[in-house]
Amino acid sequence: MDPTNLHWASRRYLMTRYEELQSEYGRLPDGGRRADGYHYTTEAKRIFPRYNVVEAMLMAVERIDPDRLPAVDVLVSMMLAAADGGDFPLTEPPYDEVEAQAVTDERRLFAAKVQHWAAQPEFRTDPVPYRRVLTREESSAWRTSLQQRWGVQNGWWHPMLGSSVPHDVLVLAEESMWEGDGVDQVRRVLRELGRPRVVELGEYGADYLLDVEIVAPRYTGPEGCWIDEQHDWIAYASHEGTVAFGGVLSAALVATWPEVDRWRWPGWQALDHK
Repeated sequence: MDPTNLHWASRRYLMTRYEELQSEYGRLPDGGRRADGYHYTTEAKRIFPRYNVVEAMLMAVERIDPDRLPAVDVLVSMMLAAADGGDFPLTEPPYDEVEAQAVTDERRLFAAKVQHWAAQPEFRTDPVPYRRVLTREESSAWRTSLQQRWGVQNGWWHPMLGSSVPHDVLVLAEESMWEGDGVDQVRRVLRELGRPRVVELGEYGADYLLDVEIVAPRYTGPEGCWIDEQHDWIAYASHEGTVAFGGVLSAALVATWPEVDRWRWPGWQALDHK
């Protein structure tokens, strides 16, 4: 078996499983809470620990660089280790009995999948776009670069800084990355600039190096910054409903995206003329 296929299959399974479990939880009445509005129902406890541990296992799998995979027998052992011990705070004890069983069952499901794939010498699957969790040292170096090159302060950039927004910074409403074709436009520009991979740095959680085809500069809970090795552009999604672009990305979006003016953030003028 080609180890690349095992890695692709593991990532795809965990990403799909996470979406399935989140959707299942979203269908629970009252957000999975009991009548007191605080405690979880038994059904909720059978679901949310599962997507938490799936996310943790996916992070463990994506710490492995797809460009530098080990031999398949070593990779199988690493996948099984991820199934057994992929942890982050939301997957750590204490659990009650229902939650503990849910976590155990979900770990076993992934381990069984890995063993099933590994038992097929000719196993093949479709590719998955590149995504790798950065090491702590990599994340620290990228954050230093953001501060030095773009003036990012504690993960914040324009228009969230106290200073006026520079004229060459493009600030759009966050809806442009959800309702419009903004994400496609960003990817198009980066492809045309010859930028195959992008760094994504979040306010919390994992930081990533990822394929340009899955770059999505959107606010999804944590503040987010995007950059690449050329350091000549930046994207920043804030909790205040804005997404900002600087450098060559800003210039190219203004020059080539016909709908860009429709999405300009209405607070621009107020901040620009403090």
